[in-house]
Amino acid sequence: MKIDKEKLKKKLTPKQYRVIVEKSTELPFTGKLLNNKESGVYSCAACGNVLFDSTTKFDSHCGWPSFYDAKKGAIEFHEDNTLLMKRVEVTCAKCGGHLGHIFDDAPQTPTGKRFCINSVSLAFNKGKLKKK
Repeated sequence: MKIDKEKLKKKLTPKQYRVIVEKSTELPFTGKLLNNKESGVYSCAACGNVLFDSTTKFDSHCGWPSFYDAKKGAIEFHEDNTLLMKRVEVTCAKCGGHLGHIFDDAPQTPTGKRFCINSVSLAFNKGKLKKK
């Protein structure tokens, strides 16, 4: 399943649509999930695909929720050369929605990776963690 823009325009808030479909970015330090420390899973706000769990979330002080690992097969990577930068975009493997970017700048984590993810691209489901 890939993005159905018309369906998502009805389902998502305008901010979510700009980020998930149009590949925008929410302002740093404004996302509702940035400081979330509850136990649970994070899924794609567009399609519900489980992407991350709270055990891999860490405070990177970058202004967006950060994770050091994702659920196996839940995300895809794409080269992103916009904004005069070379980055790696992270999208939902199920619907193709834009989530954020991944960086190799987290040596304090088990993977050395930092998934820098927009809060509006995520839904949080409190409670029991699901296996990878």
